Amino acid sequence: MNAFGLAGVDGRLLVARRKALVRSVTPEGRTQILRDDYTGQIEQVNSVLLEQLLDAGYIPVIAPLALSHQGERLNVDGDRAAAAVAAALHAEALIIMTNVPGLLSDPQDSATLIPSIAAEQLESYMDYAKGRMRKKLLGAQEALKGGVARVCIGSTSLRAVLAGAGTTIATTTMNGQAQTDSIEENRQAPLREMVSLRK
Repeated sequence: MNAFGLAGVDGRLLVARRKALVRSVTPEGRTQILRDDYTGQIEQVNSVLLEQLLDAGYIPVIAPLALSHQGERLNVDGDRAAAAVAAALHAEALIIMTNVPGLLSDPQDSATLIPSIAAEQLESYMDYAKGRMRKKLLGAQEALKGGVARVCIGSTSLRAVLAGAGTTIATTTMNGQAQTDSIEENRQAPLREMVSLRK
């Protein structure tokens, strides 16, 4: 597998709108409002460049930086960047690798893993997402809205997560036999799904 490293600013790969302000929560639970922060929300993906790299046999490894419309370098969330890229490439699946088994109903207990969620019910599971997991579910939601059929979140091997070892969020068209067939195909073929490696 030939990896090709690049940042979202290269070739205007990722173009984002700079956020006017950013809200963050301190460890004490207080909300902070940051202004003049160089963070953004992705609005455009240069899918032509990515397709050229993929067609040439390269796997793009993308650092989550983007250009604003004014040419500024902006930090963007890695999971949501992966979601935007997956949607732009019409990927069948987005795999988010992390340091927990998947979405847990109790973040302190790995035995409370939620193995599957129907895409149309994802909003009702948002309250279970704490810390960085909330960003991952937001990324999953954006990917699904962009046409990605399923999002897999987990911490074991890439193929194991793709095969269901974690939390799988799928559209109704991917449920049942269709999802089983897709998993089997991916066991036999090289990976072409979008992968986000984030904690």
